[in-house]
Amino acid sequence: MKRTAASLFLMAALLIPGHSQTIPDQDYSTADLEDNFIKPSPEYGTDCWWWWLNGNVTREAITSDLEAMKEKGFHGAMIFDAGGHNQRGNRDIPAGPLFASEEWRKLFVHALDEAERLGLEIGFNIQSGWNLGGPFITPEKAAKMLTYSKTEISGGTEVSVSLPQPPSRRGFYRDIAVLAFPVDSARISDEPVRGLDLKMGVHELGGSAPDCRFLLTNDPKAFRGADKPAFVVSSSQVRDISGHMSEDGQLRWECPEGKWVVMRVGYTCTGAVVSTCSKGWEGLVLDYMDPEAFDFYVSEVVQPILDDAAHHVGCTLKYMETDSWECGGMNWSKGFEEYFRNYMGYDLLPYLPVAAGFVVDDISTSNAFLADFRKTIADAVANNHYRRFADFAHRNGMAILPESAGPHAGPLDGIKNYSHSDIMMSEFWAPSPHRPRTADRFFLKQASSAAHVYGRKIVGAESFTTIGPHWNDLIWHAQKPSFDHEICAGLNRVYFHTFTCSPKEMGLPGQEYFAGTHINPRLTWWAESTPFMEYLTRVQFLVQNGRFVADALYYYGDHVPNVLPYKHSDIAGTLPGYDFDAIDENALLSVEVDDRGMLVTSSGMEYRVLVLPSHRVLSLAVLEKVARLLRKGATVIGDKPEACVSLKGGTRAAKRFASLAGRIWDGSVKGECYHYGKGRVFTGITANEYFRAEQLPPDFTADSDLSSFDYIHYRIAGKDFWFISNMADREIQSRFTFRAAGRPEILNPLDGSVRKLDDFECGSRTVTVPLRFDPCGSIFIAFDRNEKAADDWKEKVSGHDDVRPNYPEVTVCQVLEGTWDVYFDPAKGGPGHVVFDSLQDWSLSSDASVRYYSGTAAYSKEFTFDSVGTPSARFCVELGSVLDVGFARVRLNGVDKGIVWTAPFRVDVTDELREGTNLLEVEVVNSWYNRVAGDQLHPEIPGTTSTNIELIHDFRGVRKETITLSPSGLMGPVKIVKLTE
Repeated sequence: MKRTAASLFLMAALLIPGHSQTIPDQDYSTADLEDNFIKPSPEYGTDCWWWWLNGNVTREAITSDLEAMKEKGFHGAMIFDAGGHNQRGNRDIPAGPLFASEEWRKLFVHALDEAERLGLEIGFNIQSGWNLGGPFITPEKAAKMLTYSKTEISGGTEVSVSLPQPPSRRGFYRDIAVLAFPVDSARISDEPVRGLDLKMGVHELGGSAPDCRFLLTNDPKAFRGADKPAFVVSSSQVRDISGHMSEDGQLRWECPEGKWVVMRVGYTCTGAVVSTCSKGWEGLVLDYMDPEAFDFYVSEVVQPILDDAAHHVGCTLKYMETDSWECGGMNWSKGFEEYFRNYMGYDLLPYLPVAAGFVVDDISTSNAFLADFRKTIADAVANNHYRRFADFAHRNGMAILPESAGPHAGPLDGIKNYSHSDIMMSEFWAPSPHRPRTADRFFLKQASSAAHVYGRKIVGAESFTTIGPHWNDLIWHAQKPSFDHEICAGLNRVYFHTFTCSPKEMGLPGQEYFAGTHINPRLTWWAESTPFMEYLTRVQFLVQNGRFVADALYYYGDHVPNVLPYKHSDIAGTLPGYDFDAIDENALLSVEVDDRGMLVTSSGMEYRVLVLPSHRVLSLAVLEKVARLLRKGATVIGDKPEACVSLKGGTRAAKRFASLAGRIWDGSVKGECYHYGKGRVFTGITANEYFRAEQLPPDFTADSDLSSFDYIHYRIAGKDFWFISNMADREIQSRFTFRAAGRPEILNPLDGSVRKLDDFECGSRTVTVPLRFDPCGSIFIAFDRNEKAADDWKEKVSGHDDVRPNYPEVTVCQVLEGTWDVYFDPAKGGPGHVVFDSLQDWSLSSDASVRYYSGTAAYSKEFTFDSVGTPSARFCVELGSVLDVGFARVRLNGVDKGIVWTAPFRVDVTDELREGTNLLEVEVVNSWYNRVAGDQLHPEIPGTTSTNIELIHDFRGVRKETITLSPSGLMGPVKIVKLTE
């Protein structure tokens, strides 16, 4: 039995398929590209985490939700059964059918039938909640942790002693080995192995992609706590005396002279449990390093779901998912000892005294073993869990998109885990008090890098997560710039978090998950959301069909945990102006160099330079690969590696490492080129400094402060496309320079319009273009590399001063001041018709029916306009500020001009505006927030809302003194503006 388990464990490690793909160039004509941009196919629509909250869903609610998704152009949905309804001070809701039960599966199949009817693609989370497991996971199959007991004995005689069983959890314990080693008071180190629990993989290291390279060191500044002296043990003197212990723990052993420590080493379960599940799914987390545990889970839980799904499997039902690692640490599994031996090439038993705080041989050796230990755990997780998940899905004609790579820093190698995914799934957060810092909200760069180097098309994200806000997100100011930010990091498909299914019996706004952003047809602004959805779809259409362009390939090391931080941490040293991808050890070993000296991945991506990590640690395999790349003509930026923090290969490997590093770097001078083979090595400079020294123009730069902008560069059908985002909430005009050729054109994802620009300057390798960005605005700008129009246009306008500017001049003609008639719908608790002396915040009104109003209010105002007599001018209505979610519909003189949702809320009314009297009507919608607040602040008055969300609690679940209302309404100033060229 033991041999079978170990063999299964080993097989999973050895049979790793190479499933890297080449990302194809899309064959679009310019006309096709523009037509698809105006009205993209639902293939490029958004998806969502479709939250089946506490299992409380009905057939009617399922159908209603799917029809609403179809109406808004969704691509599909991921069914996500989970709890979380009553967290952080919120109320309970009824429990529905238990996840994966027969009744639940009937609802699931109904969802598939309806999705097939509507042409939507469906996936599902293969459990309720996250941290894979459930009520039937026994301690035998649960996540495991090494444990030990110590017994001191005196030698020189036969010893008979009872060895205490090490501490255990859930009544589960299994022995690994009994080790004995001599200890000598003369061999004590004042420096212990610092951060031992972290280095042993006992804990996670944080939830926002922390830099974990400090675990490779023993730097006292990196670790908390006071040092305690530790015995030094020689690995050569550690004896395996397991055969001398009986089943009842009695040791009988002829002990040599001296003082000895006997360690009884075993493993128990970690005690980690499933998080945020529906009622009844509580249970232990399974062992991610045990392939048998995964096989058991899918046979018991997932296969019956697929069996019931029948013909939908691989057709309508296309995806399986698990959520992010949030189950703490785990560091052992049955068969792990043999797995380690085959992966690392040496026996780990002589080094296990480290687990008890002993220094084995010396600090350097102990740290190297611990690095190997963590790396092996990560490899086992990748191959025995995520690879096995992929194999199971592929046998069923399905794909996987687990959040397998952080941002919680468990014992993971993020990009290695991604290598087994079909869709690279990450997450990003909209602003909220739970994660106020940018570095804690954005994590897409790792996922997009993995997609590029492993040849996957789709980079998805659990999108717009927040903890704190409920319903009252200002979409243009919070969600849009968050989306734009991650598009610039490589995102190309949104999965809304969350779209909660809520039966009609739960009322309005209905049941909701404690976190958001809330997106579903019960929103007050769902009917107005179409332009927002179309914006997301247009952006996704272009970026899904592009080939990413970057200058640098950054090797991110082989340490564990290893989770790449967000793009603007600039870990590769390329910013600003030059972009990069990160690559893991496995993918790097397959990189080649072409005859131009470009680095080429197996997926076909190309890069100018390889950047090595700043901590100056490489594996021997990577160092040898670097040498081969250099011999073939690559350019490498990085200082001489100081060490290979590993015992793999023993002293021979260490000598080989030192010798090879010396041959490559010895003689190199900081900031100067050093040749090795056909290649070049640069030390002491960043990639950005190298590119500038080589006079390579930045891929994107601006005359103004570049920190307000982000970008990403793609190539599609012979054109270079940049997506550019203004991250500031103010208008910015500047001159922007692109490493491009050709006449520029702007593709506006807000409305699908495309227009060529006349005002630009062509340099030898660049094009400079004056651009203007609205607050939090974004555009695509494209250059056709095969087009001669730029040269023709330069010749046409040479010597002329009348080049048409790229943007019209905006002047204010009139500010609409004074009274407004406003209608608040009585059916929604409003007072009917009221008159505002001036534009005002509803939440400050003395009238409770206005103060607590949620829904659409219709503003109307007559005004007199005097023509300014400029035939070529365009005229617009500009609304100024619209709160609290920022959607408004504009009508002028009875003509519907559509919905605006981004600042400055400007609508072209040239054809409708007339000299004399005009009637302006503006419908403004706010969120549920104020109505729910009013009902909860005044429970003595019969309310109109029903929800489990308790607004009186803050994002931590702490009760507040009161509920501060959300500013709402048309705030203005409303203007008539003239646009002239």
